[in-house]
Amino acid sequence: MAHDHSHGMSNAEMQQCIRECLDCYATCTATAAHCLTLGGEHAGVEHQTVLLDCARICHTSADFMLRGSHMHAQVCAVCAEACRACERACERLGSGDAMMKQCAEACRRCAESCERMASMAT
Repeated sequence: MAHDHSHGMSNAEMQQCIRECLDCYATCTATAAHCLTLGGEHAGVEHQTVLLDCARICHTSADFMLRGSHMHAQVCAVCAEACRACERACERLGSGDAMMKQCAEACRRCAESCERMASMAT
């Protein structure tokens, strides 16, 4: 269970953010593998890096919140930025691919949640 060390943030809101981060982590990781099978620009270094950067920072953000780290707001701010970049990349390359659409949506939800965490803790 996460500890609430922030100002004006409910434990329920933090738990929701943790869930969004873990979902985004799993979705981006699976999407990276999916994109490798698609080939082309999907399998390119730039897109793979965006997907895996997003996955890794989402995992880290959830970890910081679960441990009650006082630095979780800063990590959430970076996470939101990475999620927005991944959302844009998946929308740009998606062209009707259901998994790419799912990834963009998970990134959007996670970005919104992390943006709230980052703004509430300041």
